Amino acid sequence: MDHRYTRSEVERMMGISQRELNYWTRLRLVLPRARWGERFFNFSDLVALETIKRLAARRVPARRIRQAVNALEAELGSARTPLSKLRISTNGKQVVVYPPLNQARPYEPLTGQFVLNFEVAELEKKIHAMASRSAEEWFELGMASDSNSESLGQAAEAYGKAVEAAPGWVEARINLGTTYYQLGRMEEALEQFKRAVELEPKNALAEFNLGCVHQQLGDLTGAIEHLAYSVELMPALADAHLNLALAYEKTGRQQNAIRHLSLYVQYEPNGPWADFARSRIARQKTPPQPSGKLTPFRRTR
Repeated sequence: MDHRYTRSEVERMMGISQRELNYWTRLRLVLPRARWGERFFNFSDLVALETIKRLAARRVPARRIRQAVNALEAELGSARTPLSKLRISTNGKQVVVYPPLNQARPYEPLTGQFVLNFEVAELEKKIHAMASRSAEEWFELGMASDSNSESLGQAAEAYGKAVEAAPGWVEARINLGTTYYQLGRMEEALEQFKRAVELEPKNALAEFNLGCVHQQLGDLTGAIEHLAYSVELMPALADAHLNLALAYEKTGRQQNAIRHLSLYVQYEPNGPWADFARSRIARQKTPPQPSGKLTPFRRTR
């Protein structure tokens, strides 16, 4: 039977961050199975993740890998080519793929050219000097830096360069805003999330992050508006339910708070805040107890 690994197990075994795993999953470079509010990965996913991690170390952006796989699928007429079935070489710019079929020659999908074996060997040895990094390369550099609190400044700078090079890239703006949030630069975070929502009005993650910033700034009305819309767009966004519940609590809307705490537990039964949510639900469902000594009411004639 094919063993299934949880998200936390994969992050620990592979030495990758949650944000990296989420990003590569959104690009559909890996396709975990969802069940019980958790995502499960099989051995083929681990092989694919090892490939992505190796290419990322060679400064190959994940989006370029996705583009190469898409181009290969279009060329071969395949609806889905698992990354674990491909052998990929790179020099940091070109992505050379050995197709999973009986074709012996490696293939460079983005240019549509087959490559001779000796050319692949040269690619492996060649050091490509880049005058400037692309938006994707700045983005990957940011992802390599934002998991460590000591390098958040470098991450913000890298994501900022990615946004400068690709102003319409929503993912880069979301990551830049998140990094600003972690640095306590709330107004700058707010600006990036607002721009992300303008660019992609139905992006649940952007709406969620925008709600978090409003919550941090004390604007509970704005927080509830954006958090509620994020779970409307993506009902399984557990953290949004949790933050929305806390915002409702602060505005005295206890039934709404209980509802969204319950939804958090439903989608993340083993999540890091599950016990907290359960205790909050139990506390709010418990009727208030009388304090002090009670004096029976005595009726007089």
